Amino acid sequence: MKKILVLCTGNSCRSQIAEGYLRYFAADAAEVFSAGIETHGVNPMAVAIMAEDGIDISGHTSNHIDEYRGIDFDYVITVCDHAQENCPFFPTSAERFHYNFPDPAKATGTPEEIREAFRRVREQIKAYAATFVKERGLGVEG
Repeated sequence: MKKILVLCTGNSCRSQIAEGYLRYFAADAAEVFSAGIETHGVNPMAVAIMAEDGIDISGHTSNHIDEYRGIDFDYVITVCDHAQENCPFFPTSAERFHYNFPDPAKATGTPEEIREAFRRVREQIKAYAATFVKERGLGVEG
């Protein structure tokens, strides 16, 4: 079984959304974890917009990368430039991937405009996760 780590700055939005979709698309073919170089708690709007798409991340926790130092990951995906540039080194033979998704937590405007910003990022991450899993022959196509 493959092990995937999704890494972001605060492990509150983008990495949580990616973890949810990677778990969904990879099913039992991968263990998926997410972490941050800091921990900011899981963003309630991330939970809400994932629920709209039938993915429950309400039980996720915001974890620090140090919690996973003993795991030999197959893949490490950074989902923001800050995490890619500031990720502390930890020994792993993992294949590394990077995609800089916009940070929906920085969205401004009305509550509906902010929700729409989260939805746009959710859809970008969903497409990325589906492609990532498919290209590696993991799980089921959703």
